[in-house]
Amino acid sequence: MNELKMNGQEESPTLKRKVPSKSLLLAVWAAGIGGTFQCGYNTSIINAPTKAVQSFINQTWTERYNTEISSQVLTLLWSTIVSIFTLGGLVGASVGGTLAIRFGRKGTLLFNNTFALLAAFFMGLSYPSSTFELLIVGRFLTGVNAGIAICVQPMYIGEIAPRALRGAMAMGTSIFITGGILTGQVIGLNELLGKEEYWPILLSTVCIPAIMQLLTLPWFPESPRYLLIDRGDDVACKKALMWFHGPDKYHGEKEDIERERVSAGGIKPKKPWELFTDTSLRWQLLTLVVIHMSQQLNGINAIYFYADYVFTQAGIPAAKIPYATVGTGACECITALTCGLLIESLGRRALIIGGYFLMSVCCVCFTIALTFQESSPWVPYLSMMCVFAFILSFGLGPGGVTNILTTELFTQTSRPAAYMIGGSINWIAFFFIGMIFPFIVNGLKQYCFLVFLVVCCLVATYIFFVVPETKNKTFLEIQSEFQSRKKLIAANGTEGPLLSTPI
Repeated sequence: MNELKMNGQEESPTLKRKVPSKSLLLAVWAAGIGGTFQCGYNTSIINAPTKAVQSFINQTWTERYNTEISSQVLTLLWSTIVSIFTLGGLVGASVGGTLAIRFGRKGTLLFNNTFALLAAFFMGLSYPSSTFELLIVGRFLTGVNAGIAICVQPMYIGEIAPRALRGAMAMGTSIFITGGILTGQVIGLNELLGKEEYWPILLSTVCIPAIMQLLTLPWFPESPRYLLIDRGDDVACKKALMWFHGPDKYHGEKEDIERERVSAGGIKPKKPWELFTDTSLRWQLLTLVVIHMSQQLNGINAIYFYADYVFTQAGIPAAKIPYATVGTGACECITALTCGLLIESLGRRALIIGGYFLMSVCCVCFTIALTFQESSPWVPYLSMMCVFAFILSFGLGPGGVTNILTTELFTQTSRPAAYMIGGSINWIAFFFIGMIFPFIVNGLKQYCFLVFLVVCCLVATYIFFVVPETKNKTFLEIQSEFQSRKKLIAANGTEGPLLSTPI
């Protein structure tokens, strides 16, 4: 009993700390502004100058070859400019973990800004040089930047945050993605940089978040876990912990890191293919694949695809639809902030399972609303409600919790490789849904949401039976729960649900 009491007293300062320090909040901001903010910003910023860029391509083609470009070639070139971002993201995710091991989490984030600055240079130069190919190069580089950022930034934030605030701080990843999307939508309005003549400046603004990060992030320490476990630098680790948590509150975190270092026992960081051959990580890896693949296949892209049609049917004038679209971005951003406030009280399981459940309900309602879209004047407004409800549900659950789980399900030696696998799956699924979604819509029409209904239900069921609650647990405790499940299966010869009582 005394031992338990001592342990409780030892851990209570960490677990009771519900307010992050100013240094920690500033570090999260510095990592996010040039990290996943860029991913969201570059996803949405390309929508505004569509007609202007196509006009530029047509003009350049005519000047070169003395003939107008065919509609098929123009569509191909524009599709390449848009979709090459996904290929760049896949490349970035494939190397992000390796860079994080070699240069550190902070060092990789700083180096990553090189791609954003080069992208801004090439895209800004495309118009004065009459070279539309530079737009393809620039978009590819923005994709590489986004792929590395979405791999390394959650790692950095998850490793610098105290255990009691790990979920809330890690929500910075989703908050900055949605904030980037919203900012791109606002900047792309006609009142700002959305006018046709401003498109080179609009696409070059990707340099601004990069410069902001280069000016702020160097003032913050490297990840304490990386310093101690990967580099073996005890002094630097202690200084970093004191910087992030204060000189009187870092001891509990230091002990957690020490235990994880002892557990690692000198094991080198694993390569992605080594995770597939490690049977002790089978369930964590399967969970990683499921949650990252479903993040793209759950219907959120379909909702945005249908949004303009729904807004038009509701009677919103075509000139006002961009403002309604900004509303969807604001909706997702506010939800990410709400999720950050709730995640440490409700836990990860409740939010992600609840999010998928609500998305399933929205899929049913949206299918019904689209089927009877013209039967009554109030049905289009029901469709609008479904659009916003689906986005809210996504932001509350899958949009916010997925990256946190990737950090928490793996220990220091396997985490970079896990992010490389998860990020690659995410980008491949993003590309895949972009390729096949038009065919799904053409074939199934509004009934395509029944496919997403099945996906949401299956993922929610899987998480309910397999994924434990990770709130307020060390990485070693989470790993131990998965190990206990494996031993239970070996002893009983049956598969049982991996449920966990919350702390």
